Order: sequence, then C-alpha cells, then structure tokens
Amino acid sequence: QVQLVESGGGLVQAGGSLRLSCAASGRTFSRYAMGWVRQAPGKEREVVCGIRWDGGITYYANSVKGRFTVSRDNAKNTMYLQMNNLKPEDTAVYYCAAASGRLTGIKSEYDYWGQGTQVTVSS
Repeated sequence: QVQLVESGGGLVQAGGSLRLSCAASGRTFSRYAMGWVRQAPGKEREVVCGIRWDGGITYYANSVKGRFTVSRDNAKNTMYLQMNNLKPEDTAVYYCAAASGRLTGIKSEYDYWGQGTQVTVSS
C-alpha cells in the first residue's frame, strides 16, 4: 500500500493563494492516479481534482476550474495543489488520495487516503 501525508494548509484571506503538497511513501507512487478531495463542515467529501499516473491528464471539479492546478513529480513521490483566488467556500479539510485504477472523479474509487490538512479562507 501507499502512505500519504499532506502539508501546506493554513489560514488565508479571500483572493489569496496556498500550495498544498502530498508526500507518498510505500509502493511505487507512479502506479497510482492521484486526487485531492475536500470536506467542508457539514458536507460530504468532494473530489476537487485528479491527475493521471504520468501527469498527462487532469480532472477538475467545476467549482475550482481556472483557480486550482494539480501537478505531480514522480521522481519526488509528491503531488501538489496550487490554489489561487481562494474563496471562503473553499474552506475545508483537504485530503490527498491515491487510486489503483484510472484517473477518477469518484471518491469511492480512491483506495488510500492521507490524514488531511485544514484550509481556511477568511472573507
């Protein structure tokens, strides 16, 4: 299996930026499609973006298109999420997740999860 650790969360004002990182260890990182999934208070988890094993294809939820960019560096076993023009509704715990299958926007298809990092956007 693969172990995932997120970092980079914090408090930012609306319109600001944050960069999240997800460090992977264990089985070969490049075997997995990866995703960022968030959960806001009182809401279900939402897949915000995903990236294919080679970085060649990405997926974004409509709510973050044009503002968030996902990337990965397989040599460093790390995935990133650059978040720009943040809005209060982006406030959530952000989880890094790995899927054994293909790139997916369905949270139940992710097999491994990190512990999450809190992102808070103030208005």
